[in-house]
Amino acid sequence: MLELTPELRTDGNKPLYTQLYEYIKTSILEEDIKSGEKLPSIRTLSKHLNISRNTVVTAYEQLLSEGYVSSQWRSGIYVEEIHHHIIRHIEVPDSFNDKINPQKNTVKYSFDLRNAQIDLDSFPYALWRKVLNQCVHSDMSELLNYGEHQGELELREQISRYLFLSRGVKCRPEQILIGAGTQQSLSMLSIILREVGDSVAFEEPGYNGARKVFIDNNFNIVPIPVDSDGIDIASLDESPSKIAYITPSHQFPCGMVMPVSKRLMLLKWAQRKGGFIIEDDYDGEFRYQSKPIPALQGLDTSGSVIYLGTFSKSLIPSIRISYMVLPEKLLYIYKARYSIYEQPVSRLNQKALQLFMEQGFWNRHIKRMRNIYKKKHDILIDSITAVLGSRVEIIGKDAGLHVLINVNNGMDEKELIIRAAESGVGVSPTSQYWYNQDCKYPTRIFIGFGGIRQEDIPVSILRLKRSWL
Repeated sequence: MLELTPELRTDGNKPLYTQLYEYIKTSILEEDIKSGEKLPSIRTLSKHLNISRNTVVTAYEQLLSEGYVSSQWRSGIYVEEIHHHIIRHIEVPDSFNDKINPQKNTVKYSFDLRNAQIDLDSFPYALWRKVLNQCVHSDMSELLNYGEHQGELELREQISRYLFLSRGVKCRPEQILIGAGTQQSLSMLSIILREVGDSVAFEEPGYNGARKVFIDNNFNIVPIPVDSDGIDIASLDESPSKIAYITPSHQFPCGMVMPVSKRLMLLKWAQRKGGFIIEDDYDGEFRYQSKPIPALQGLDTSGSVIYLGTFSKSLIPSIRISYMVLPEKLLYIYKARYSIYEQPVSRLNQKALQLFMEQGFWNRHIKRMRNIYKKKHDILIDSITAVLGSRVEIIGKDAGLHVLINVNNGMDEKELIIRAAESGVGVSPTSQYWYNQDCKYPTRIFIGFGGIRQEDIPVSILRLKRSWL
């Protein structure tokens, strides 16, 4: 039988029933007491701890009311299945702003509003199983061998067609390189770009995952501030860089959409410098209010734009398929010097994705996910506006799978995240996206809506209100 032996102090101001309640609650959250375990009976525990039965009853009633345990008729009290979250015991190190990585956080939350989550419940399992089964067949035995270095031609043909129709990207299948995720694509690109320059201009703040790839490949990083419509062109012009990494369709993390006028200015910058723009269109499929602006690459007439895309947000991250479209000048360098590198993505997955697109499942899936994410986006914006009101400012809505909020309550980023976690809500920091960690950047919190159920969004925002305001 489960035995509980808390240290109950009688020399303090905290009642015994509160101490007992907090001890059991913490043990459940830290999984020292597992879900499904039966708690000692009231009589047994009061006798074991030498406390009154009323003390145990009051503690158990509080646990019942908060949903940590449930009472089963004539059987006893059992621990519920809990989505464990950070509790106050966990120490957040002083280097929080540098070290925390929400994507690698294995903690589970009752309500997950962190960045980089997608709606797994809406994944077309049956259709994906169908195309995978078509690949694992004796007449597809060629897929068991090494494939083309740039990726399967048939998949590149499908991607080329899709990009032209959906994003206005103009390219031949021969210009496309399949990669195992955006970072792997950037690793290959950094090798090619060594022939162009040794520094990369990055949006400040910007995507640290891309920035780290270039740092590890010995490029100098030149942070360029972003304003209300994207990267600041004047500051970019003054920088020594001939290469710029940008996210114009939904700036990461701030969320603004770069207008056509600034896109044209950016293209003129590349022409003046004789340089290249890396356009990361990481979630360009999802825009909810106005019509999507064509990709920067589609406006390019001088071969200055390298276009990056991924299936991580639109399909699933674990498929590990990304792609980049190289302008002819860089394609020549790749083929002349670096095409010896083997293709990093499974041919089976490439073939499955090709069939998924070829048979019309992809277009159907994207249309459905746009509708689902738009509903989530609208519910989130309405909930934040109604519940949090003027105490917060929403930044970067109407596109993608996240927004940022400024919380005007005097708390810093660290405290906001811990307070949210204590109420079972996971949110993400934005501080790690600033290259210059010594500057005074605004306190903004990531609110992602990709992975949370629609019906849970209002409840999660109510919990944030209780935690923050």
